[in-house]
Amino acid sequence: MTTLKVSQPGSVTPRRRAKEKKSRKGWGSNAVGLLIAAFVAFPLYWMLLSALKPKTALDAGDSTPWTLTPSFDSFARVLSVNNFGQYFLNSVIVALSVVVLSTVLAFLAAVALTRYNFKMRTKLLIIILVAQMVPIEALTIPLFFLFKGFGEAIPAVGLNHLGSLILVHVGFSIPFAIWMLRGFVAAVPIELEEAAKLDGASSFKFVRSVLFPLVAPGVVACSVFSFISTWNDFLFAKTFIISAQENSTMPMALLSFFKPDQNDWGAIMAGSVIMTIPVLIFFIAVQRKLVSGLAGAVKG
Repeated sequence: MTTLKVSQPGSVTPRRRAKEKKSRKGWGSNAVGLLIAAFVAFPLYWMLLSALKPKTALDAGDSTPWTLTPSFDSFARVLSVNNFGQYFLNSVIVALSVVVLSTVLAFLAAVALTRYNFKMRTKLLIIILVAQMVPIEALTIPLFFLFKGFGEAIPAVGLNHLGSLILVHVGFSIPFAIWMLRGFVAAVPIELEEAAKLDGASSFKFVRSVLFPLVAPGVVACSVFSFISTWNDFLFAKTFIISAQENSTMPMALLSFFKPDQNDWGAIMAGSVIMTIPVLIFFIAVQRKLVSGLAGAVKG
């Protein structure tokens, strides 16, 4: 005879106990996530707060985590810099050019390295990997003399021209983008390409109409990396743009507020806020593709 077990009114069933344990674990994970988010966001908050504080408060060393009298004088000082609009436009031109060129070239290279068998393919991948390990600082001086020589033959990619900044950032962005996109391209089944060819599609049409949309999240993830690294660059802009100030970028505009006697921290923070806005806009515009792209990169 089968006996039924009846739980006592005050007892807790194993299913309920597991549910409560899972709930506590979820609360703990959320709390840790909020702490990490607050730790990461605090510098941004302090940057915006410093930009909104009056100059007198900053000069007096005011460290209160709020301000009751926000001021936009720091933003006015930044916008009043000579050629500020040109600096901003130069940064946009360089960053977008690097994003387009690096992602397109890296995508085509990833397709070639994944879909076609040729000699020294493995060695080429190793060379690309090694290129990522070389510190940028170690190549700055050789690149300076290289672009100095380029300027004698092709002035558009020589020193004091935006072409030098575009070219060097494309060169540093491509190795990372190739390795990242290679996993996305390899994840597309070869049977899909064979089916497309049976339907009469050429290799170019398959890459353009089928393969590229499938790896678009990876392309977006690479474009974000290229955009941020190029937009925030100071080393190459300071090294390659020597005398042609009209070709300087946004980080160079902030340099004018660093003075030997006293730095204008309000203007520096205000300029940093202005520099952050395009990055946030670009990130918000591609965030959905970016999340799926990073997930695909981890899976690949």
